[in-house]
Amino acid sequence: MTLAELGRLVDARVEGDGSLRITGVATLRSAGPGELSFLANSKYRRYLAETRAGAVVVDESSVAELHTSALVHANPYATFARAARLLAPDPSPAAGVHPSAVVDDSARIAPGVHVGPRCIVGAGTEIAEGCILHAGAIVGDDCRIGEGTVLKAGVILADRVALGRGVRVHSGAVIGSDGFGFARDGDEWVRVPQLGGVRVGDHADIGANTTVDRGALEDTVIGAQVKLDNLVQIGHNCDIGERTVIAGQAGVAGSTTIGRDCMIGGACAIGGHIRLGDGVVVTGGSNVANSIDGPGVFSSTTTPVETNRSWRRNAVRFTQLDDMARRLRALERGTDEKEG
Repeated sequence: MTLAELGRLVDARVEGDGSLRITGVATLRSAGPGELSFLANSKYRRYLAETRAGAVVVDESSVAELHTSALVHANPYATFARAARLLAPDPSPAAGVHPSAVVDDSARIAPGVHVGPRCIVGAGTEIAEGCILHAGAIVGDDCRIGEGTVLKAGVILADRVALGRGVRVHSGAVIGSDGFGFARDGDEWVRVPQLGGVRVGDHADIGANTTVDRGALEDTVIGAQVKLDNLVQIGHNCDIGERTVIAGQAGVAGSTTIGRDCMIGGACAIGGHIRLGDGVVVTGGSNVANSIDGPGVFSSTTTPVETNRSWRRNAVRFTQLDDMARRLRALERGTDEKEG
């Protein structure tokens, strides 16, 4: 593909040799003459002068520093991502059901679907055109899988899971397992039946070994274009708004609502039965115990473990530190004036 052809497909302006053939992508430091690279972070600007890349995706402010051809766009990273998908498309295995797969007679699978070795498809499930089930994927009963969705090797969908169009679920993910619901009765815990399902919106991504629990009575909902990293836990009856991203090892307890366009950093602990408004950003490692209206950037610090009673008392005092500091400064000024 020529640079000019690529520029038209990703809606970027071409600077330099539009006839240059681009065969792949690489970093600024490792790219060769036929490869495309990008600059989206000023930390790597120093590599522009020495890169051997055939072309670089940059924004307008970097054009003057280039000695190569370029694709110019206001969002270099997203533009590079689109270009990379064109230059290195995902493999598309041939349609058909592998002989070792087990498909219930009542399942409805479109002609263009690939069902790989040792997959299982349950009763009443519907799989739309262009879907790919890689080896060992398990789909339970009464599931709905939208057009062009991909289940990587070893994915498990429990019963009554609905995936939208273009969803990608990575290996080891489990969607629709029972939520953590138990009622205490004297000396025993009584399991609460988890009778809901899970609904995942169009073009969502669910990372490897991530778990999304089914709802107790109503569905757990993952909105369109939500991106869940590897090793994320979503509790039962959560509702995650469109375009929200959650980084690895974060956990969201049950019945919590997270709004649209939120960003949750790695290893965050989000409490149950709370609400985060649209546009909330929570930095990595934070513990969120209360609702946040948003938007804004929020953080919490980690303190040594202590009794809950002591922690609550200290947490209240922490919120009073600003006022205490102002009062202390006022006292110090008063003391200085008396001594003077």
